[in-house]
Amino acid sequence: MSGTEHDRALGEAVATVVARDPDLRAVYERLGPPPSRREAPGFAALIRILTAQQVSLASASAIWTRLNQILEVNPSAVATATDEVFREAGFSRPKVRYARALAEHVLSGRLDLEALAGDDDEAVRAALTAVPGIGNWTADIYLLFCLGRLDTWPGGDLAIQEALRDIKCLSERPNERQTCLIAEDWQPYRGAAAQLLWQHYRFLKFGDNSAENGVLPVTDGASR
Repeated sequence: MSGTEHDRALGEAVATVVARDPDLRAVYERLGPPPSRREAPGFAALIRILTAQQVSLASASAIWTRLNQILEVNPSAVATATDEVFREAGFSRPKVRYARALAEHVLSGRLDLEALAGDDDEAVRAALTAVPGIGNWTADIYLLFCLGRLDTWPGGDLAIQEALRDIKCLSERPNERQTCLIAEDWQPYRGAAAQLLWQHYRFLKFGDNSAENGVLPVTDGASR
């Protein structure tokens, strides 16, 4: 799916979930459509998502920028980079291990990123989570923003949970199972609803203009 096709599909999906849910419609009416955050699939995108695990938007952006200034983000360069290179970029020790594991899986052929585009969601998730450090959150973000799978539901994402707590006037933040129950009515466009919820979370936390920042969502998503 091209970027234009994805944007059109996202617009149609957003229109569908907004028509179904008055709380999402209120988000849409206040903030407008979520900006397109489609990212080209591949190794660099996965490394970028890894940097976003459990850190703030500003931290993830700074780490990603420094990494690209230091080396070309490809499997060979990441596999051979020293600890000092990663530390200079701002990687934690666990994320250094995860980045190298991903590079090794790609270089060895155990993970064929090009082939994932033709696989169904569960097969993609299984292939990605076989790599140390890649959990469901990372796989879901890749499915949604790199492969354009608009029914992907990252229900374990803390920002999604906080946004749902606010728009649904819940007494406490819902857990992953509870978010999945809420999202059932939005199938097959749960990923479009998630993008509205991320936009609402940024509005709550940062203000009106924050929804335009960044490419991929950067939240407190956990890996494993």
